[in-house]
Amino acid sequence: MDILLQKLSPDFIWSLEVWIDDSFLVFAVGLFVLELLRYAFKKKFTKNLLGDSFANFMTLAAFSVIISVVALSYAGIFFYVYDNFKLIELPNTGWTILCCIVLADLAYYWEHRFLHMNGFGWATHTVHHSSPHFNISVAYRHGPMDWFFPLFFYLPLVFMGFNPFVIFLAEVIVQVYQTLLHTESVKKLPKVIEAVFNTPSHHRVHHGTNRQYLDKNYAGIFIVWDKMFGTFAPEKEKVTYGVYPRINSVNPLKVFFSGYVTLIRRIWQAPNLRYRWNLLVKSPSWAWEQEQEKRNKL
Repeated sequence: MDILLQKLSPDFIWSLEVWIDDSFLVFAVGLFVLELLRYAFKKKFTKNLLGDSFANFMTLAAFSVIISVVALSYAGIFFYVYDNFKLIELPNTGWTILCCIVLADLAYYWEHRFLHMNGFGWATHTVHHSSPHFNISVAYRHGPMDWFFPLFFYLPLVFMGFNPFVIFLAEVIVQVYQTLLHTESVKKLPKVIEAVFNTPSHHRVHHGTNRQYLDKNYAGIFIVWDKMFGTFAPEKEKVTYGVYPRINSVNPLKVFFSGYVTLIRRIWQAPNLRYRWNLLVKSPSWAWEQEQEKRNKL
């Protein structure tokens, strides 16, 4: 345990974060190749699957370009708050990193839940959910504003005194764990793991359009958050993936901007200002129900 008490330099923490981020992408591509072989073995390898996977990685490329533009500003806000408004200065140790990972995971839960609860957030997050498939490439299916929302949910950790480098490392660890959950190859893990941790089974539920699966299992690493806050659902019936309305396209540009194109179209066609406001602040299911009700009246 003494090793967890040793102070770590910001440079070491940053280099660790970069190493994890870069190395895991290579590892993930290797896993994806194995998944493609699994699809081929089960005779489920299709042109649509290949096109969808290509679109996933193209959205990653587009997202990476955006990140390269905004990264300095994003980090600058964290360091400005840390230098001027932190309540205390926590030491950079293994224990601090472990605590930060747990709190970052809790922050991720609420950010993730927020993105499902309003039209503006869902417009970017819907990109991730829009694939009708479920494999590790889907984990890299990003929307254009995915970089924006984490800022507000992780900033409280800066106020608490966590060094921004520690927070960035915790964010990466949560995201890496999340990436591994995107697979149908793993069915269910031992009950003790399923009870505490998020697993592929739990995350398949999150991507489901089945009625009992909607808006469930927002967790990053620990599924206990969903159990604590009433958003947990176990995987019982076969999951149907995707979103409504369906994109039905593997065009990377259409996939990447689909959420905001749909939102802008709905706002443009809205009957009044109040309806437009509701499209932004109410859940996407509200907008879908309004459209269904309108169709039923025709």
